Amino acid sequence: MKITPSARILRMLGEIEFDPWQCVAELIDNSFDDFTEIIRSGDPWAGGYKVSVTLPSQTVRSSEAQVVITDTGRGMSYETLERAVSAGWSSNDRFDKLGLFGMGFNVATARLGRRTRVLTTRPGDAEWIGVEIDLDRIGDDFEADDVTEPKADPNDHGTKIEISRLHGERADWLRRNAPGLRATLGRTYAWILDNHPFELWVQGQRVRPRRHCRWGDDRYVTYGSGARAERIPAYIEIDQKYEDAEACQDCGNWQNPGLGKCGQCESESLTPRERRIHGWLGVQRHLDKREFGIDFLRNGRKILQWDKRLFDWQNPNDPTGAVDTEYPIELANQGGRLIGEIHLDHVPVTYQKNAFEYSDRSWRGAVEYLRGQGPLQPEKAKRAGYPENDSHLGLLYKAYRRNTAGARCLIPGDGKGPIHEETRRWAQRFHAGDPEYQSDQRWWDAVEYHEEQSKRSKLDTAQRGTPTDPNEDAVLEALGVRTRNDSPSPTDADMSFTTELATEAKKKREVKGERKETFQERIDRYRLDSVSIPDLSRDFGLPTLGFLSVDARRMTAIRVKDEDDRPTPVLLVQDQGGKATAFVDPAHEVFFKLGADVSDLLLLEIAAALKVKAASGLSHSELVAELRAECLPDTALDAERIAAEARELLVVVRERMASCVDEDPERAYQFLSPDELTATENEMIALGLVTHTEKLGSTSEFILHAPSLFLVKLLEAWPEAFMDGKAFGGAFSTVSSPSARRISLATVVGYLNDVATLASFTTKHPLRLQRTRLSVRLLADELAEGA
Repeated sequence: MKITPSARILRMLGEIEFDPWQCVAELIDNSFDDFTEIIRSGDPWAGGYKVSVTLPSQTVRSSEAQVVITDTGRGMSYETLERAVSAGWSSNDRFDKLGLFGMGFNVATARLGRRTRVLTTRPGDAEWIGVEIDLDRIGDDFEADDVTEPKADPNDHGTKIEISRLHGERADWLRRNAPGLRATLGRTYAWILDNHPFELWVQGQRVRPRRHCRWGDDRYVTYGSGARAERIPAYIEIDQKYEDAEACQDCGNWQNPGLGKCGQCESESLTPRERRIHGWLGVQRHLDKREFGIDFLRNGRKILQWDKRLFDWQNPNDPTGAVDTEYPIELANQGGRLIGEIHLDHVPVTYQKNAFEYSDRSWRGAVEYLRGQGPLQPEKAKRAGYPENDSHLGLLYKAYRRNTAGARCLIPGDGKGPIHEETRRWAQRFHAGDPEYQSDQRWWDAVEYHEEQSKRSKLDTAQRGTPTDPNEDAVLEALGVRTRNDSPSPTDADMSFTTELATEAKKKREVKGERKETFQERIDRYRLDSVSIPDLSRDFGLPTLGFLSVDARRMTAIRVKDEDDRPTPVLLVQDQGGKATAFVDPAHEVFFKLGADVSDLLLLEIAAALKVKAASGLSHSELVAELRAECLPDTALDAERIAAEARELLVVVRERMASCVDEDPERAYQFLSPDELTATENEMIALGLVTHTEKLGSTSEFILHAPSLFLVKLLEAWPEAFMDGKAFGGAFSTVSSPSARRISLATVVGYLNDVATLASFTTKHPLRLQRTRLSVRLLADELAEGA
């Protein structure tokens, strides 16, 4: 069989930079292309669509190691095989196939090893036919040895590629990384494996598509309030079709139809093709430091994964200026959650298939369609002279850029704040295929639980809005402060109600002479009366002690009692199979009078159970400490994390306060001290905004860069500009009582001062960190709707 070019050139192709997984993927692409053509033909196909990859074994010597890729495709004739293994050959269909470049086969095989054996057969053929390409033996005649093998079943079909004399470094990688290769291929071919009946196997294990752990199609948030309120879904379908154009089959250039020949290479091989952007943009159920961003696909294969280019913006009028990363800003240390899957079949890619041709106008057009021309940040867009960004990504950014727990931002919480570490663990269960985590119900339960807990503690903004009665008592009530005319608190009422229920039930049993219920009957009754506590329902334990899978549940009406009929705040009931149920009584005085935390008492019960089970010599306090560190990392007093949360919340506060003084920025500017002015200018210069310092004070932009504590001073000096639902929801101008005004303003100022202080000066003092963490949460609740 004649192959071209010479062996020397083929060996040089093996020096082209391709990772081992890319080499394997190149060969898989050819098999999937064949499968796609079979499906398009409409002919019935026996044997299925299966690609199997066998990697070098750890026990086989390097000289005998092989990489083998087999498929159940149509097989090839001798003439087709000769073209397929010749470097430089490619089919005429360069737009619908994954195997975009004719040299892909040669580069992949030469990169992996020095000898490649290809065998192929069609249904009904008498034998396997093939060729052996030995880079150490092929001479200048370009001839490779023909090979044949007997065929056990005349109905067998497909192609087998055997690569041997492997290069040591790449062979070693393949030996050690079968799980990693499966994971990489599962991400790369996720859409294909999900939408076609194709099977991909590596080392005897099936590759599972890596699906996105996103919110369901019906989830949404309400952004803004009143007449400006809008419902923004967490999943947006994309389907934008452009006019068809002519594509050059030789060089790939796109152009307007009717010109007769390619304007780039002058080829007359032109074909009218569809140009379309389709897929979706959405919101992930959890934050992740790496796995967020947009996946871009070509013909079903992911070219870019978790790409974050759409989150960057550079002013086109200042091409040498800094590139601003607009997302994530709030809680950047926790990562992001805006994701998507966009198909760009008409956009050319590089030969390595790991990037698009970013200079191509079709790529630039896709970016502009998805994210718009201007900044995603509303205030930045306004200052740069752009209208509000109403692109698909701009819409998601507006509604989901913040990460405050609850329904307003679609973030699971525990009644105190977001539970990012826990939702990441749930995502791991999702990717592991756990059926209980496939829908978004567990995440949604945690959102609803947070809302319920927030309302119970009167921290929810909706419960603490501007009072309709402008007097001191109304303001105090909105702030959660008891006045002399207050009715009993909900907790008191709950206690009275549940006590009456228990007493009434006891009287009924005494009148009827009923038998005393068994403990199991009581537990069954508790289950019916309780609701899940999502953030505390998880696996608790340590490798040295074992684990308990705990279902934590909060009672709604019935008081909790132990086996001896004594009231208890937490009752842990162990079940079979390492499972347990924890019933929490929120009306117990240890919570509403003594201020105990549910997690503390739950950990104490779990520690006692595990200590007995493992016969551990550790003290209860040691066990509780280790369990909290291992199983509840979100509760750790991490100074860097809390400081980052403070700084990132201030980004939102700055934007809101700057927006409030857009009409009179000079008044706000006058409150800057000389030191604060110098610090503001230095910050802007460091960010590459040198020219912006020349007009400092003529716009409100300086507020975005002023020292954090200046925000506190500005709020105190000019409260009517920011209160009453403008930047903050608290009442000020709408109340007539001076003392009520002072209390309302002091509440917000106190939270803002704590947050601004930690953002400016680091501390590791645990009490100060606890206070600031609470202030971050409370200040976020004080932000006006739509912030």
